Amino acid sequence: MVSASDGLPLPDRCGPIATRSASFNGALYSSSSPTSRSRQSSPVHSPRVGPSHLSSSRRSRSQLPWYRRKRLKVVVALVALLGSLFLVNWIMLASLQHDAPNPPVSKASAQLSIRSAVSLSVSGKGNKSGKGKKPQKGYQRMLALAAHALAEDKREPKDLWQEPLAPASTWRPCSDLRIWEPNEGKNGYILVTANGGINQQRVAVCNAVVVARLLNSTLVIPKFMYSSVWRDVSQFGDIYQEEHFIKYLTPDIRIVHELPKELQSLDLEAIGSVVTDVDMVKEAKPSFYLKNILPIILKNQVVHFVGFGNRLAFDPIPFELQRLRCRCNFHALQFVPRIQETGALLLKRLRKHEGLIGPLDRYLLGPFAESVEESGNNAKKASKYLALHLRFEIDMVSHSLCEFGGGEEERKELDAYREIHFPALAQLKRTTKLPSPSELRAEGLCPLTPEEAVLMLAGLGFNRKTHVFVAGSNLYGGRSRLVALTSLYPKLVTKENLLSAAELEPFANYSSQLAALDFIGCTASDAFAMTDSGSQLSSLVSGYRIYYGGGRMPTIRPNKRRLASIFMKNSTIEWRVFEQRVRKAIRQTKHVQTRPKARSVYRYPRCKECMCRTD
Repeated sequence: MVSASDGLPLPDRCGPIATRSASFNGALYSSSSPTSRSRQSSPVHSPRVGPSHLSSSRRSRSQLPWYRRKRLKVVVALVALLGSLFLVNWIMLASLQHDAPNPPVSKASAQLSIRSAVSLSVSGKGNKSGKGKKPQKGYQRMLALAAHALAEDKREPKDLWQEPLAPASTWRPCSDLRIWEPNEGKNGYILVTANGGINQQRVAVCNAVVVARLLNSTLVIPKFMYSSVWRDVSQFGDIYQEEHFIKYLTPDIRIVHELPKELQSLDLEAIGSVVTDVDMVKEAKPSFYLKNILPIILKNQVVHFVGFGNRLAFDPIPFELQRLRCRCNFHALQFVPRIQETGALLLKRLRKHEGLIGPLDRYLLGPFAESVEESGNNAKKASKYLALHLRFEIDMVSHSLCEFGGGEEERKELDAYREIHFPALAQLKRTTKLPSPSELRAEGLCPLTPEEAVLMLAGLGFNRKTHVFVAGSNLYGGRSRLVALTSLYPKLVTKENLLSAAELEPFANYSSQLAALDFIGCTASDAFAMTDSGSQLSSLVSGYRIYYGGGRMPTIRPNKRRLASIFMKNSTIEWRVFEQRVRKAIRQTKHVQTRPKARSVYRYPRCKECMCRTD
């Protein structure tokens, strides 16, 4: 099954096609092959064309008038000429598609990109622990066609950097509006230890704020659980401004830094005040908290949610509580100054030159947004850039249960990772018949590989000069997996390219804080492309762009199921057809829609609780 995000083996339905094609070509050109000779069916052995038939044919032709014989010779000569032209054309087309010659352009860099696009999938060498893994098999042909198309330097489609402005611009942020009195939090205290990475933790914090208001309880500044996957000891105050968080939400709930001293000495587990994620259903309704959690708080004065994450439903939920959720995410959570300052530096270098502050800069960078702006004679037009979130880290790859072309070595490596970091999933895989990797890929459940991501961008029409910022660059397979991207888009950068070692040093070994820089780079981009719609970072970034973007911040949301059906034909599909199908698939996801029922307000803030319509 071909992963929608990584280099997996070609689907079974494509394999026979490629095999038959190869065997046919071999039979055609191998004159010494017994098989080829038998398939050519020599006329001597043909039951339909025997010697007597040939001789009689010659006699009949000799009896024809001279002018008919001359006309016959002319017809035969024309047929032979046309046949030779078709043969030459077929050979040239086959050479273009399979051998990937340099395109008929004079630019040496364009020629080099085609050669490198072909060689990266042929000569990549695989090592252990994700270093130098081979790019996905089967895409060398498509990458060569993409390089050829980009070398032609065609004009980009008009809507490539645009959202449907008219319907999108009618929505404006309004979750900061309040119509209730402050909550005294007199029922007790809520402790929260959120799991996951920075984006899962952000969701958990806002859910905890809503639960505190629902239960009329005081929220203690949340704690972040150490994860063996992320390996980051960062706490709330290392990423977000605590004082702003407390002050902004004061009209909604009471928030304190720590428990009162008389409660700090309690053995919370012994008194039954510890509630784990196992004790709660995913996306529990408000009624669950009122029935099961409120009695614990009233009895013990405190409850501790351990591993708290996506444990509050989006529907049904009271209007004002849903609005509070949005208020927390889009207004109350601001990055600490050192993240804002470095983020401002990142945006300045991404844009090369900046004369104006970007539409989202003030919300992301606070007072440091001013530093992005250049004044006087040095101010020049900013460079547009596309942000691409490649969700292809080893945790995603292993959790997907997909295959990515690495064979037995890859399977052993990912199985070992699952045993350590996802033991429940590993146990399920051993004891339950799960969908095969090819079935998962066909359903669009595999993350897009770097090769598939770059083919998507080229198919959409982003030209070779596009500035591309890649977030999530700690890819499974190492930085060699970026070769497919850089060969087609040489102006590709990551935060590690743009910021010096000294500038990144304060964030070293803090994956959540580094992810905050990626969040800033993606959210402020002129266009944002995600490769996995289930990614929390992509969801939060796209929601932020909707909320503050004013209908001018387009997001590319691929339908991986439709893309999978396109990629399955990568050994035969023509580039023109590939472009048409990719653009159609993406265009269908670009329409402006209100939040579907039970879907996340963080990702789909276009709803009456979070945003208001101006029309």
